Amino acid sequence: MDASARPFGYGSKNIGCNGDVGWLEYILLSVRSGSVAAASLPPSLRAALEEYTDAVREVGARVLELMADGLGVAEEHRGVLRRMVAPDDAGGADEMVRVNHYPPCPSSLAAGQRGVTGFGEHTDPQIISVLRSNRTAGFQIMLPDGRWVPVAPDTDSLFVNVGDSLQVLTNGRFRSVKHRVVAPTEGQQPRLSVIYFGGPAPTQRIAPLPELMREGEQSLYRDFTWAEYKKAAYKSRLGDHRLGPFELPAAATAQESTTKADHYCSSNAAVQAPAAAPHVARVH
Repeated sequence: MDASARPFGYGSKNIGCNGDVGWLEYILLSVRSGSVAAASLPPSLRAALEEYTDAVREVGARVLELMADGLGVAEEHRGVLRRMVAPDDAGGADEMVRVNHYPPCPSSLAAGQRGVTGFGEHTDPQIISVLRSNRTAGFQIMLPDGRWVPVAPDTDSLFVNVGDSLQVLTNGRFRSVKHRVVAPTEGQQPRLSVIYFGGPAPTQRIAPLPELMREGEQSLYRDFTWAEYKKAAYKSRLGDHRLGPFELPAAATAQESTTKADHYCSSNAAVQAPAAAPHVARVH
């Protein structure tokens, strides 16, 4: 079985097949594809999954329209990003929903540590992801200087992450941000999160959008298809710089200045204390 086809279904502690682990259990579901077929789900779960996917996809698509507007894309082309996550009769977009459950970590395992990794640091390979969680904290993002900051949970908000593919499509104007989850400790409530990942069709060419490129601007990335990048992503470790092999020399030079400040920690290790929380815009 191809590596890109393996992730669907239930998992516990092991994240992927490359040695990453975390203090969680999860299930990956897709309405349209994958080893967990929609037809095999209980009718009530399938109906809920389809309804939720339709609703949150529209949120992500609207955010992409607003991003295109903010980047100055002409009105007649503002749907260019939105269309990439829109399904069609042939299947279209490659999307999935992930449900993560982080039970409290026993004190014996967390002893002497600032926190136990629930889900290790990583970026999302897709175009966009939309997250919703319960009231238990733990979600953190990495700032450009390598500091980790907590993102306060809000059950009435959706949190949007830029994916690697969107970084390429905007030629680095929007950047995918590393994020992680610290597991709750004994005595805390479990953390539960639901994440929608919006990716394009497997054959979609991923390259800087012509509508965005200024005169004389060079692409920071070589062209690739979503299927090609997805396959490479699932063969990598969580904390790997997945876009590295697809960067052109100009991008590699720019990346070097930022990665020197990055503090990489193993997804199997304890986490460092985060800095103060920044302002994070939420989608209500």
